[in-house]
Amino acid sequence: MKEQTIRSFPGIPALLLLLVVAASILYLFFTNLPGAPGSSALALAACLLLAVVGAVSLGGFYMVEPNQAAVLSLFGKYVGTVKDQGLRWNNPFFSAKKVSLRVRNFESGKLKVNELEGSPIEIAAVIVWQVVDSAEAVYNVDDYESFVHVQSEAALRAMATSYPYDQHEDGAIALRSHAAEVSKHLTDEIQERLAQAGVHVMEARISHLAYAPEIAQAMLQRQQAGAIIAARTRIVEGAVSMVEMALEQLSARKVVDLDPERRAQMVSNLLVVLCGERGTQPVVNAGSVY
Repeated sequence: MKEQTIRSFPGIPALLLLLVVAASILYLFFTNLPGAPGSSALALAACLLLAVVGAVSLGGFYMVEPNQAAVLSLFGKYVGTVKDQGLRWNNPFFSAKKVSLRVRNFESGKLKVNELEGSPIEIAAVIVWQVVDSAEAVYNVDDYESFVHVQSEAALRAMATSYPYDQHEDGAIALRSHAAEVSKHLTDEIQERLAQAGVHVMEARISHLAYAPEIAQAMLQRQQAGAIIAARTRIVEGAVSMVEMALEQLSARKVVDLDPERRAQMVSNLLVVLCGERGTQPVVNAGSVY
């Protein structure tokens, strides 16, 4: 079922024409009443017939607002879509169903799902969408607005299970750290599900993301531990580089000649100073170095 454009007639001229016909019917009716001079039963019958036709023609008027479409059907058969704005007129036996073509958005409820590593999380998203094919929206699904909501939440659940919450490996995509990639995946996932409903998904972004309450504290401790390990790793890497540089410069400048034992002791002392959480207390040796 694809959208087809059908021609419609301007409603204002049709309404003026109908008013003229109505005035003519009233004139003929009163001039052809029984007993009136020159009255005719045939003219009176024609007058009544025109009145019935005029009354039926009133059912052909309908209003189309900006960014709105009227889907017309005749006894259950789709005949076309009208997008011309204003008062329009068509066959009075056509039934018109209005469909909004405006850009709309909604926020899904907070869904509780398991991410890729199995941890329960809470996630919600904002979806921006628009009807682009009114015929598919009306006839391919029962209620396209409800269809959009249900399928969007289903796509959000499927997407959330494809990524971990946090990035634990370099190059891996995570829900919390890769918003652009995740949003694109979510948009494509929803668009694939809504294509048959004549809906175009313009954007889909995560609006809420958090661990489930029952594991939030444990995950916070895990994040803190990861941050501490990462910081310690950087500190150790920097300390080793500084110790190596110090030993190379002492040797190059021939400041002191250290045997392996004293060299190891110096490395140990430097690492303690550089990697310690608190400031170290120096001990001054007033005697011989050895």
